[in-house]
Amino acid sequence: MEKQIKRRGQDPRIVEETEQVAVPRGDMRDEVREESPLERANRRSAQLRGHIDSMTEGSDEFPLPQAPEGWTYQWCRRLLLGAEDPSHMVELEQAGWEPVPVRRHPNFMPNGWQGATIERKGMILMERPTEIVDEARRRHDYLARKQVRDKEAQIAGTPDGTLTRDHAQVRPQIKKGYEAIPVPSDK
Repeated sequence: MEKQIKRRGQDPRIVEETEQVAVPRGDMRDEVREESPLERANRRSAQLRGHIDSMTEGSDEFPLPQAPEGWTYQWCRRLLLGAEDPSHMVELEQAGWEPVPVRRHPNFMPNGWQGATIERKGMILMERPTEIVDEARRRHDYLARKQVRDKEAQIAGTPDGTLTRDHAQVRPQIKKGYEAIPVPSDK
């Protein structure tokens, strides 16, 4: 119960006390009531069930979030044997790779993460324009095919002044394809 004070007129010295009146304050216990440990555990379990598939063995440790249009994401090495590798980071930067800011995908880092980038097990999530990525892939494909052609020419060729390998019995048999490599047994 509180006393209500009624002031008469403008003079603050003249005060008339009135009867005590109960002022409703609501049930304060509802506002202060905390969850029981069991209720909190059940609530957290419900939250975790949505992520349980990603916590199982064999899941992708380096998932890629959806990149903005025109960009490609890739996990790149940041650490080498647990130590910083600045020369590699310079190579990545010169190739057009830039770190993805954590503000773009905050769910990829723990709450309270103070870093500016998305990192996982010595790797850093980086981005580069898709147009540059496609050009680099075409160049890598060209170089790989060129290596195969050069090696075939080297195998099939002969030194100057020697016989050629055009005859069926001496012509190299080059197979192209993918097949399982036989694994020797320890018996």
